[in-house]
Amino acid sequence: MDVLPPDRCLPFLITIDGESSNYINAALMDSYKQPSAFIVTQHPLPNTVKDFWRLVLDYHCTSIVMLNDVDPAQSCPDMVVGRRWMFLSRAQAFRATFLRCFFCLISVIFHLVFLFQPWPFEQRGAHEIREIRQFHFTGWPDHGVPYHATGLLGFVRQVKSKSPPNAGPLVVHCSAGAGRTGCFIVIDIMLDMAEREGVVDIYNCVRELRSRRVNMVQTEEQYVFIHDAILEACLCGDTSIPASQVRSAYYEMNKLDPQTNSSQIKEEFRVSCG
Repeated sequence: MDVLPPDRCLPFLITIDGESSNYINAALMDSYKQPSAFIVTQHPLPNTVKDFWRLVLDYHCTSIVMLNDVDPAQSCPDMVVGRRWMFLSRAQAFRATFLRCFFCLISVIFHLVFLFQPWPFEQRGAHEIREIRQFHFTGWPDHGVPYHATGLLGFVRQVKSKSPPNAGPLVVHCSAGAGRTGCFIVIDIMLDMAEREGVVDIYNCVRELRSRRVNMVQTEEQYVFIHDAILEACLCGDTSIPASQVRSAYYEMNKLDPQTNSSQIKEEFRVSCG
């Protein structure tokens, strides 16, 4: 109740017969030189789950980022591969099939396929199929921030690489859709800004986000963490290596620079100790 978006930033749900409201507690956010690239919202509650999926479908979103440590089944009941579930109203229905999930060290990717069709189902020929990925970051503790920024940086890059360029806004939420959500979005924007302009402006980015939704980047600890993450990204870049290229990459990293008498692998270890 204390995280309410201003009217100018509200995404409105499509009004349909049988629905009494087009309101949802969410806010549209700009990315780096891209308007309305994010939709920030709260974690779906039992009484808002249907509205959450209306939001995703109305705005043609293909990716959802979840940053809190809550069971994803709260928003996707019976999350078992091959299981179908639906949300139903007097005017429309969402049927979905859960295809598969991918487990990483600190994240899970859930791959959903939606069959979106009007109610009643006897109306043939009017349906649409959409694929949606839900990225769940599990490495953020209940209190504080992650101990290292490396995992979140890899997660941000993973989300960016797997999100189609012409899709709708990226839906991002934690519990209230404020602190952790703000950190994710600021890091995403600053990575793009650093790559394209060679500068970052964390302060003004946070100010702009907070003008659209209160408590975006909620604590000083989170604000410091953003700086740590951007510093690591600028110093180290993307250190991930495809498994098929580990042998050749390791060989290159061990080559000594005759001028410094050092190697890339030694420099990486030195930076990691700092």
